[in-house]
Amino acid sequence: MPESRTIRWAMAASDRESEKQGLGPRSIRAPWRLQYLESLNDDDAAGGAGPPDTQAAEPTSVLGAYWGDPASDEANHVIVRTGAGMILLNAYPYASGHLLVALGEGRPRLLDYEPAQRAKLWQLVELATDLMERTLQPQGVNMGINQGRAAGAGVPGHLHVHLVPRWGGDTNYMTTVGQIRVLPAALDAMAGRYREVWREMGGE
Repeated sequence: MPESRTIRWAMAASDRESEKQGLGPRSIRAPWRLQYLESLNDDDAAGGAGPPDTQAAEPTSVLGAYWGDPASDEANHVIVRTGAGMILLNAYPYASGHLLVALGEGRPRLLDYEPAQRAKLWQLVELATDLMERTLQPQGVNMGINQGRAAGAGVPGHLHVHLVPRWGGDTNYMTTVGQIRVLPAALDAMAGRYREVWREMGGE
């Protein structure tokens, strides 16, 4: 079957399935692309997050630089530093108060860390969640990891967890129409709020 006819058939089948299930956007199935995708070099396809034996040494990431420079924690908006890792404000937040959690040792994949290290990462996530809820009283919290450049990781060589505070109605037409996100609090002011609550929690 010629490729153009195959594409039209795939679109038609997809449309019929969407209509039958009452789904929204149409999708195009292109199963012939799987062979191409699987042929890509693991490291290129994953954007620096392939299996361990494909990893090349990477220069120190911004998170690694922050970890190695505790004297600049205030300037870098690092809120909490433990022996294992740190909690800091995202410099390019999705919403005001957006936190990042990272271990001090940078590795690209979650499974590159030993189980004990992953436990420490999760302990930091729990601490960051408590800190966020005490500071901002959000109605919800998005938590997630983007592993690899293809998954949207901004620092693919140093795995980190995102925590984003959410409220009902906290998004509006500005993002959809103007491609602009409105952030009502400056990073310095938000860092000050977090640090105040961290001190009340007994942190240094």
